[in-house]
Amino acid sequence: MSDRTLTEAPAPASSRHVDAGDEGYSKDLKSRHINMIAIGGAIGTGLFLGAGGRLAGAGPSLAIAYAVCGVFAFFVVRALGELVLYRPSSGAFVSYAREFMGEKGAYTAGWLYFLNWSTTTVADITAAAVFAHYWSAFTDVPQWVLAFIALAIVLTANLISVKYFGEMEFWFSIVKVSALVIFMLVAIYLVATSHPIDGHTPGLATITDNGGLFPSGVLPMLLVVQGVVFAYASVELCGVAAGETENPEKIMPKAINSIMWRVGVFYVGSVVLLALLLPYTAYSADQSPFVTVFDKLGIPGTAGIMNLVVLTAALSSLNSGLYSTGRILRSMALSGSAPKFTGVMNKGKVPYGGVLFTAAFGVAGVGLNYWMPGEAFEIVLNLASIGILGTWGMVMLCSLFFWHRSKNGLVSRPSYRLPWAPYTQIVTLVFLATVLVLMWSDGGVGRTTVMLVPVIAAALVGGWFLVRGRVAELAATRD
Repeated sequence: MSDRTLTEAPAPASSRHVDAGDEGYSKDLKSRHINMIAIGGAIGTGLFLGAGGRLAGAGPSLAIAYAVCGVFAFFVVRALGELVLYRPSSGAFVSYAREFMGEKGAYTAGWLYFLNWSTTTVADITAAAVFAHYWSAFTDVPQWVLAFIALAIVLTANLISVKYFGEMEFWFSIVKVSALVIFMLVAIYLVATSHPIDGHTPGLATITDNGGLFPSGVLPMLLVVQGVVFAYASVELCGVAAGETENPEKIMPKAINSIMWRVGVFYVGSVVLLALLLPYTAYSADQSPFVTVFDKLGIPGTAGIMNLVVLTAALSSLNSGLYSTGRILRSMALSGSAPKFTGVMNKGKVPYGGVLFTAAFGVAGVGLNYWMPGEAFEIVLNLASIGILGTWGMVMLCSLFFWHRSKNGLVSRPSYRLPWAPYTQIVTLVFLATVLVLMWSDGGVGRTTVMLVPVIAAALVGGWFLVRGRVAELAATRD
């Protein structure tokens, strides 16, 4: 049916928008997969690697930044969850943008999401290579070689079937959550017993004696917000996975609702404990803060085990990125706004064309690791942040249009809803715009990244003129 078809009453399930990109998938993801994907999406490279540099820059106030950004991340995923229960789709927000904003909206949402994950793929393989260098056996191996190996391993598993992806992500998430739980239990014990670490006594004095909550002022906390947003970049993954899930109506609400308390416990709780264990100056951008703690404890083998965990987190994020962009690109390809080959599926019902297309950008990231190994992570992190802000913005716009249509009696909202609509959507959009302003204020790479926004916009406009003919032709065929 047409993307712009309107009815006089709430649309029954049988007359809702139909997306060709939703066909052909197997429903092999189970409840345990979705629950762990929801957890894994909220715990990634941004926490395990990025928190070190941000702690060093903003101090203990980083916990506040994680809490605030976590609330808005929850609003985004809750808005997406409402849309998923309205109509599950592997195209996720691209499919919803097509329904509520037309093909231009779907085109914009899809390519902003691709910008997010194609650059995040580079960040993930870079992080994996940095983590691998921790062990002496890999010290002499060039960073770009390790990045290529990481990409090849995850890509191979991702191409087999969605079941392999689900199992891989399930166990990746088990490892991440278990490690964080163990770390937090150890940290609580160290703080409670005032057990010395590298000459420091853990406790509140570690914060108060080193500049307090804002050792360098409030501004540094505000300036790290764009990096904190990157830490939450995968929360929307469970919405994409809904299209390959059995009974999403039962599974999704529980998985999404659990994200909020997980953010509070794992992100905010971990950062608070890190700040209580060691002075913020003990952390650095080139090492996971969790590895730093265990390294300074001096317990043989623990730092190496923790480093293996953070390596797992990087591979998990890479796994998720290849999976989700493959589905999004297929939805776009079948509507004409992405190359045809990205819509092709293999015997395992995996859209391998889109997966390979994303992996190709990962290969470019291998080159970046060859030429600029020291700056690779920071460069792609800032570019990914633009894609994340754009993706979250499109999700909230879709939610806003959906709410507006429901008020006009054109669609029916499910019982599982984004609270306080439409104010929640508006406040979140204002927050996302504020993050852009903060990136500009930060100067350096952040300002350069914001200056690229007009270039990205021009590329999107130019690309639309290239594909609009095919998009119109396919739309006419559907109609």
